[in-house]
Amino acid sequence: MKCLCLFLALEKLNYCPEGCGFEVITDCTAVKSLLSRKTPNRHMLRWQIAIQEYRGNMKIVHKDGNIHKNSDGLRRWPLKNNNDNPAYAPEEASPQIPIEGISVTDLNTTFFEEVRNSYNHDKNCIILCRLLTKYLKDNSVIHALDDIWRKTYDEGTFHLLDGIIYHRT
Repeated sequence: MKCLCLFLALEKLNYCPEGCGFEVITDCTAVKSLLSRKTPNRHMLRWQIAIQEYRGNMKIVHKDGNIHKNSDGLRRWPLKNNNDNPAYAPEEASPQIPIEGISVTDLNTTFFEEVRNSYNHDKNCIILCRLLTKYLKDNSVIHALDDIWRKTYDEGTFHLLDGIIYHRT
Protein backbone atom coordinates (compact mmCIF):
# COMPACT_ATOMS: atom_id res chain seq x y z
CA MET A 1 0.00 0.00 0.00
CA LYS A 2 2.81 2.40 0.81
CA CYS A 3 4.49 1.56 -2.51
CA LEU A 4 1.29 2.60 -4.23
CA CYS A 5 1.25 5.83 -2.18
CA LEU A 6 4.80 6.63 -3.27
CA PHE A 7 3.91 5.89 -6.88
CA LEU A 8 0.81 8.13 -6.74
CA ALA A 9 2.67 10.94 -4.95
CA LEU A 10 5.43 10.98 -7.55
CA GLU A 11 2.87 10.86 -10.33
CA LYS A 12 0.86 13.73 -8.83
CA LEU A 13 3.89 15.87 -7.95
CA ASN A 14 6.04 14.94 -10.94
CA TYR A 15 7.03 18.55 -11.62
CA CYS A 16 8.56 19.04 -8.14
CA PRO A 17 11.30 16.37 -7.87
CA GLU A 18 12.37 16.61 -11.52
CA GLY A 19 16.06 17.48 -11.74
CA CYS A 20 16.73 17.77 -8.01
CA GLY A 21 17.55 15.26 -5.33
CA PHE A 22 15.00 14.27 -2.71
CA GLU A 23 14.59 11.72 0.05
CA VAL A 24 11.71 9.38 0.72
CA ILE A 25 11.69 8.52 4.42
CA THR A 26 9.58 5.47 5.20
CA ASP A 27 9.07 2.79 7.82
CA CYS A 28 8.02 0.27 5.16
CA THR A 29 10.64 -2.23 4.02
CA ALA A 30 8.70 -2.88 0.80
CA VAL A 31 9.26 0.73 -0.27
CA LYS A 32 12.92 0.51 0.73
CA SER A 33 13.44 -2.59 -1.41
CA LEU A 34 11.19 -1.41 -4.26
CA LEU A 35 13.99 -0.50 -6.66
CA SER A 36 16.31 -3.36 -5.71
CA ARG A 37 13.87 -6.30 -5.93
CA LYS A 38 14.95 -9.01 -8.37
CA THR A 39 11.55 -10.69 -8.85
CA PRO A 40 8.74 -8.27 -7.96
CA ASN A 41 5.08 -9.19 -8.28
CA ARG A 42 3.05 -7.50 -11.02
CA HIS A 43 1.99 -4.52 -8.90
CA MET A 44 5.49 -3.90 -7.59
CA LEU A 45 6.88 -4.25 -11.12
CA ARG A 46 4.47 -1.62 -12.39
CA TRP A 47 5.45 0.78 -9.61
CA GLN A 48 9.13 -0.06 -10.07
CA ILE A 49 8.98 0.83 -13.78
CA ALA A 50 7.07 4.06 -13.09
CA ILE A 51 9.58 5.17 -10.42
CA GLN A 52 12.67 4.35 -12.54
CA GLU A 53 12.86 7.90 -13.93
CA TYR A 54 13.46 9.25 -10.40
CA ARG A 55 16.08 6.61 -9.51
CA GLY A 56 19.07 8.96 -9.90
CA ASN A 57 17.49 11.78 -7.87
CA MET A 58 15.60 9.77 -5.24
CA LYS A 59 17.08 8.30 -2.10
CA ILE A 60 14.86 5.93 -0.09
CA VAL A 61 15.70 5.97 3.62
CA HIS A 62 14.26 3.42 6.02
CA LYS A 63 13.35 4.78 9.44
CA ASP A 64 12.10 2.35 12.09
CA GLY A 65 8.38 2.67 12.89
CA ASN A 66 9.09 3.37 16.57
CA ILE A 67 11.21 6.37 15.57
CA HIS A 68 9.13 7.48 12.57
CA LYS A 69 6.15 8.90 14.44
CA ASN A 70 5.70 12.23 12.65
CA SER A 71 3.62 10.97 9.72
CA ASP A 72 2.29 7.82 11.36
CA GLY A 73 0.55 9.92 13.98
CA LEU A 74 -1.84 11.08 11.28
CA ARG A 75 -2.62 7.53 10.27
CA ARG A 76 -2.52 5.64 13.54
CA TRP A 77 -4.16 8.12 15.90
CA PRO A 78 -6.81 10.07 13.97
CA LEU A 79 -8.82 12.74 15.78
CA LYS A 80 -12.44 12.06 16.63
CA ASN A 81 -15.04 13.94 14.62
CA ASN A 82 -16.17 16.34 17.36
CA ASN A 83 -16.02 20.07 18.12
CA ASP A 84 -12.42 19.85 19.38
CA ASN A 85 -11.22 18.69 15.96
CA PRO A 86 -10.21 21.61 13.67
CA ALA A 87 -11.49 19.62 10.67
CA TYR A 88 -14.85 18.86 12.34
CA ALA A 89 -17.56 18.00 9.84
CA PRO A 90 -20.94 17.57 11.53
CA GLU A 91 -22.96 14.64 10.26
CA GLU A 92 -26.37 15.67 9.09
CA ALA A 93 -29.30 13.81 10.60
CA SER A 94 -31.60 14.64 7.72
CA PRO A 95 -34.24 12.04 6.82
CA GLN A 96 -33.67 12.80 3.13
CA ILE A 97 -30.15 11.44 2.70
CA PRO A 98 -28.85 11.78 -0.85
CA ILE A 99 -27.76 8.45 -2.22
CA GLU A 100 -24.34 8.57 -3.76
CA GLY A 101 -23.69 6.08 -6.50
CA ILE A 102 -22.38 5.51 -9.94
CA SER A 103 -24.63 6.80 -12.65
CA VAL A 104 -25.06 4.15 -15.30
CA THR A 105 -26.66 5.58 -18.42
CA ASP A 106 -26.91 2.51 -20.63
CA LEU A 107 -29.45 0.68 -18.46
CA ASN A 108 -32.96 0.98 -19.80
CA THR A 109 -36.18 0.97 -17.84
CA THR A 110 -36.70 -2.77 -18.32
CA PHE A 111 -33.72 -3.45 -16.05
CA PHE A 112 -35.27 -1.44 -13.22
CA GLU A 113 -38.64 -3.12 -13.81
CA GLU A 114 -36.95 -6.52 -13.51
CA VAL A 115 -35.37 -5.44 -10.21
CA ARG A 116 -38.74 -4.24 -8.89
CA ASN A 117 -40.44 -7.47 -10.03
CA SER A 118 -37.74 -9.60 -8.39
CA TYR A 119 -38.79 -8.19 -5.01
CA ASN A 120 -42.03 -10.22 -5.31
CA HIS A 121 -40.01 -13.44 -4.95
CA ASP A 122 -38.26 -12.46 -1.71
CA LYS A 123 -40.10 -12.21 1.62
CA ASN A 124 -37.68 -9.67 3.10
CA CYS A 125 -37.87 -7.37 0.06
CA ILE A 126 -41.67 -7.39 0.15
CA ILE A 127 -41.64 -6.46 3.85
CA LEU A 128 -38.98 -3.78 3.33
CA CYS A 129 -40.93 -2.15 0.50
CA ARG A 130 -44.01 -2.13 2.72
CA LEU A 131 -42.10 -0.63 5.67
CA LEU A 132 -40.24 1.99 3.64
CA THR A 133 -43.40 3.30 1.92
CA LYS A 134 -45.27 3.75 5.23
CA TYR A 135 -44.44 6.45 7.73
CA LEU A 136 -45.93 4.43 10.59
CA LYS A 137 -43.74 1.58 11.73
CA ASP A 138 -45.63 -1.64 12.46
CA ASN A 139 -43.61 -3.75 14.92
CA SER A 140 -45.28 -7.00 13.86
CA VAL A 141 -44.18 -6.38 10.27
CA ILE A 142 -40.65 -5.45 11.38
CA HIS A 143 -40.38 -8.69 13.38
CA ALA A 144 -41.35 -10.67 10.27
CA LEU A 145 -37.96 -9.73 8.75
CA ASP A 146 -35.06 -12.18 9.08
CA ASP A 147 -32.62 -11.27 11.87
CA ILE A 148 -29.87 -9.78 9.69
CA TRP A 149 -32.40 -7.78 7.65
CA ARG A 150 -34.13 -6.53 10.83
CA LYS A 151 -30.81 -5.42 12.31
CA THR A 152 -29.88 -3.56 9.13
CA TYR A 153 -33.37 -2.01 8.93
CA ASP A 154 -33.11 -0.84 12.56
CA GLU A 155 -29.79 0.85 11.71
CA GLY A 156 -31.64 2.90 9.07
CA THR A 157 -29.46 1.92 6.12
CA PHE A 158 -32.27 0.91 3.74
CA HIS A 159 -33.89 3.55 1.52
CA LEU A 160 -36.59 3.24 -1.12
CA LEU A 161 -36.33 5.46 -4.18
CA ASP A 162 -38.57 4.97 -7.24
CA GLY A 163 -39.49 1.50 -5.99
CA ILE A 164 -35.84 0.36 -5.76
CA ILE A 165 -34.35 -0.61 -2.39
CA TYR A 166 -30.95 0.94 -1.74
CA HIS A 167 -28.59 -0.11 1.05
CA ARG A 168 -26.50 2.80 2.31
CA THR A 169 -23.21 1.85 3.95
